[in-house]
Amino acid sequence: MFIPLYDSNRLRHIRRQYVTEAIIAINVLVYLLTSLSGEGFSQAAAYGLGYIPSVVYNYAILPPELEMVPVPFTYVTYAFLHGDIFHLLGNMLFLWVFGDNVEDALGHIRYTIFYFACIIAGAVAHGMAMPYSQMPLIGASGAVAGVVTAYLILHPRVKLWVLILARIPLRLPAYVVLATWIATQFLMMLVDTEGAVSWAAHIGGIIAGAVLVVVLRRPGVPLFEKPVAATDTVRSEQDA
Repeated sequence: MFIPLYDSNRLRHIRRQYVTEAIIAINVLVYLLTSLSGEGFSQAAAYGLGYIPSVVYNYAILPPELEMVPVPFTYVTYAFLHGDIFHLLGNMLFLWVFGDNVEDALGHIRYTIFYFACIIAGAVAHGMAMPYSQMPLIGASGAVAGVVTAYLILHPRVKLWVLILARIPLRLPAYVVLATWIATQFLMMLVDTEGAVSWAAHIGGIIAGAVLVVVLRRPGVPLFEKPVAATDTVRSEQDA
């Protein structure tokens, strides 16, 4: 629907988004390791590290040769695997554009907790929607959906440069673009019940992001903030 390009929302509490950068680096590294190891290993990794509801709920048993981590670990490990380069790049672009300001509002440690909680929420929602599924869920989309939602709640009026329909550059308020994107996720869960995308995982991340940003944001960080003047500078580097 749209591709985010850039926002002018400057950091005010941290000097650099180290956690966001680390998450992106890990995702890229995992993709390179799995994809360069051959298609067979990539598929094995998807089953060994992906979140499979029927296995989690004991409706099916994963063959021993595919077991890579204890089953409960897959609530997290699935989010660091991606099916192809476009899946990876899409998620990482969203995370790059929106993650830094959410990390700024929460602090490095609480942002890390926030991100992993959104990962887990995405898996839980997917499992509840498709408890008998034997297909592995992979990808950071659930966690990224949580980050996007948190950004919307924190900075709804910041202007974003986006590509609409992947070709039309526009500068629009975040609430126009991101609220439409979130609404689309709910709509697609209702109409696209047989597709390859787990819309339920997105919605799990959206709900977790909306709740956790309120709870975990730094003291004094407002919700639904007005845009910050371009002359604002970093105030302090602190964490919580």
